[in-house]
Amino acid sequence: MTVRASGVIPQISVMLGPCAGGASYAPALTDVVFMVRGTSQMFITGPDVVEAVTGERITQDGLGGADVHATRSGVAAFVHDDEVSCLEDVRYLVSLLPANNLESPPVVPTLDPADRRCEALLDIVPAEPGRPYDMREVIGEVVDDGEYLEFAERWATNIICALARLDGHVVGIIANQPLSMAGVLDIHASEKAARFVQMCDAFNIPLLTFVDVPGFLPGTDQEHSGVIRHGAKLLHAYCAASVPRIQMIVRKAYGGAYIVMDSRSIGADLSFAWPTNEIAVMGADAAANVIFRKEIAASADPETTRAKRIGEYRAELMHPYYAVERGLVDDVIDPRDTRKVFAGALATLRGKQAVLPHRKHANAPA
Repeated sequence: MTVRASGVIPQISVMLGPCAGGASYAPALTDVVFMVRGTSQMFITGPDVVEAVTGERITQDGLGGADVHATRSGVAAFVHDDEVSCLEDVRYLVSLLPANNLESPPVVPTLDPADRRCEALLDIVPAEPGRPYDMREVIGEVVDDGEYLEFAERWATNIICALARLDGHVVGIIANQPLSMAGVLDIHASEKAARFVQMCDAFNIPLLTFVDVPGFLPGTDQEHSGVIRHGAKLLHAYCAASVPRIQMIVRKAYGGAYIVMDSRSIGADLSFAWPTNEIAVMGADAAANVIFRKEIAASADPETTRAKRIGEYRAELMHPYYAVERGLVDDVIDPRDTRKVFAGALATLRGKQAVLPHRKHANAPA
């Protein structure tokens, strides 16, 4: 079943059966695709054609089943075991979206106070930049009643994209996930987040970005597969977004990945940081090894010299208020005030009117 109309209203595809050939483009072009395990499949060429051309034997589910599109292709945003649970989530998603792109999402009264202190955040996020934690716990602590709807949770798991409510208002959340690949950005994460940012911008949903990113994933596979142009998709999506955009640096924000994650330099309306923030080109260890490479190599005690330089670099350039001094963030806040700060910032930006250039469309990265 495909719920479709003009491009100004949300379009949702609910796949309850097979969809092959050119017809598979119809659901793929909608805003969100739901699939049901065991009954729905999507592919351009079916198993018989694949076997005839390549000699490879594969089932319909193995080629284009729900789990394939949920974990490998990223086509399916939501996958369910049965039609009942699938349709329940469809209803929940519809309740979070506006009727069309000229309206704001529906506001729902909440008993969760906007200024509620988030005491648990002090225990959830470790101060050490290398220790993992589950960013979902941070999101659940901040949003109304701990409820959110995560998109494509099994694809590009190093980044989280979700819809939630904060003080009754719908918000789109993009967050690095330190529990998966240390939260780095790569090709798939960039594409997933870019698509989500564009959807939120299309339907007047403000964007909240939680940053804890060590950089882009290094490697020949990423470079040869075009991480430069794919990473630029997320950069372009944020730059083109006209909805309120608020950044929160939870812990570390290194290199170009920090810039791409809705930094002030690409147009974020407001940027806040926890006291544990580290905004830099790279971590102190790596930076010291590059900057003081010759000094360390020539030292009689390289390890002692390295440790000294790392300490100096961290103390001078990576202290919590370095970012404020240079205008990279607007304020360093108590983590327990995260919900209160977000709610206040959203209220301030609710009447935002962006003036965009007159053009048919931008030339988005391919």
